[in-house]
Amino acid sequence: MNELRYTLVSDGSSDAALVPILTWLLRTLGVEIAIQPNWADLGRAPLPSKPSLADKVRWGIDLYPCDLLFVHRDAERDSRLKRVEEIDAAVTEAAKRAVGIPPAVCVIPVRMREAWLLFDENAIKCAAGNRAYNHSLDLPDVKDIESLSDPKTLLYKRLKRASDLGTHRLRRFRSHQKARRVAEYIEDFSPLRALPAFAALEQDLAVVLRAFGWSVLDTWS
Repeated sequence: MNELRYTLVSDGSSDAALVPILTWLLRTLGVEIAIQPNWADLGRAPLPSKPSLADKVRWGIDLYPCDLLFVHRDAERDSRLKRVEEIDAAVTEAAKRAVGIPPAVCVIPVRMREAWLLFDENAIKCAAGNRAYNHSLDLPDVKDIESLSDPKTLLYKRLKRASDLGTHRLRRFRSHQKARRVAEYIEDFSPLRALPAFAALEQDLAVVLRAFGWSVLDTWS
């Protein structure tokens, strides 16, 4: 095996911002072979009008064959355990209608995945197109970001502040597009280990990598 292919199945295109985080985790956990990531764009899949998560998993694997599957759901008001159960049930259901379901890992931020982007000022400035902005963005402490009620709105506001654009030009500022790029400018996601949800993702992923022999690390803790 000379490469590891993974597919991320999620609710929307903005969740593709998780791809750099997942690739970083794979490298950190000892994957040394080439990594081929894909976010499952299901726009061309013949999904029903109200697709279930199992539908998305099935078509995600069909359109983007992979060795490892990541399934993302925000916990929002539910517990992580409930989301894990939902994802496990969806993968089990998809396996009844598909051949060769790969091992699956749950990606479950407590609120929204935007919370995991609110710790790196330089990355936000770069994504906003103004890396020279020399004022503080007043980001929350990393240990507090998953307790934020609306991390998406906060990220958008910080991107606009970092852009340092006037009122007229801010009207054309596309915060959602800029937000997708924040993760691309982050080189080290290790501060997120302070968050239980991220730590759980890393631990679950480490178990799968060891089980399938994809990690060169003998141990992980």
